[in-house]
Amino acid sequence: MANYGDFAHRLTAIGADIDEIAFDALREAVADGEVQRPIDDKKLMQARRAIEKAAGILHQLDAEDSDNW
Repeated sequence: MANYGDFAHRLTAIGADIDEIAFDALREAVADGEVQRPIDDKKLMQARRAIEKAAGILHQLDAEDSDNW
């Protein structure tokens, strides 16, 4: 049996890592005098949202799995 909760927590941690990467890139861009957001920022946020969505689905599956016991 799969432990959906563990997968969800791992994905949540990955989402937090992506946030850190994006924030670091923003900080560097500001320090370099950039006035537009970094090119990768949009894609990083898209990836983070997809990961959050997947984690939410896995949390739901975990709750449903727990209800069946």
